Amino acid sequence: MSTTLPLRNDPLPTTSLVLAGSSRRGLLIASLIMATWAVSLAALLRTSPSERQPIWMILAVCWQALLYTGLFVTAHDAMHGAVAPHHPKLNRFIGTLVLLLYGLFSYKQLFKTHWQHHHHPASPLDPDFHDGTHKNPFAWYFHFLQRYWSWRRLLALIASFHAMHLLLHVPESKLLMFWIVPSLFSSVQLFYFGTYLPHREPAGGYQNTFFAQSTPRPLLLSLLACYHFGYHYEHHAYPHAPWWQLPAIANHRVAD
Repeated sequence: MSTTLPLRNDPLPTTSLVLAGSSRRGLLIASLIMATWAVSLAALLRTSPSERQPIWMILAVCWQALLYTGLFVTAHDAMHGAVAPHHPKLNRFIGTLVLLLYGLFSYKQLFKTHWQHHHHPASPLDPDFHDGTHKNPFAWYFHFLQRYWSWRRLLALIASFHAMHLLLHVPESKLLMFWIVPSLFSSVQLFYFGTYLPHREPAGGYQNTFFAQSTPRPLLLSLLACYHFGYHYEHHAYPHAPWWQLPAIANHRVAD
């Protein structure tokens, strides 16, 4: 694997830009994402069959997948202390909660593996990187999933599925369409925009010490793609910046 290190590090915004007002706003944004996901899921699971037209179902699944991605991005920000910077216990609680909502993931385990990724990006020690041989996105994606596979978690998800069906009388078809499928789509979205595109090796080799590259997009498209994670160089350079500040950091880099 070839690497090319930069001649210099690009200047980045001051810490004051990253932290200004981020604690209160971070809690508000995290709460909004969680509440929207919960209300949306509850509403979708209560829809009647007559309301489920094909185009409506496609849009509903895509919408719910975007909210699932928002849950994981919120957990990711918590791992960086960015949800509630001045309240570590609350920050950890929110991270733990959203990962349970997302797919019964362990915050402690993902915290450890995610910081391995930051300390050893695009290397054999990076749990999110490919196996060194199969670099195409499909093989990389399945290798990525294997790193986070757990029979215990799978059995717990199956139990939760049947509990909601038997105890809450939610039809299995609705659970599959609005609970299972969006979470799977979300995993593809997170992998493609948050791991594959930023960390695949460019034709000329890696150009910075973070082994990461950014893909600037219009603001709304950047949000819909993966909550601004296309600005991935900026994320690795300023890991404690919340996702919603990444475009501002990128703009200051360009200005400088």
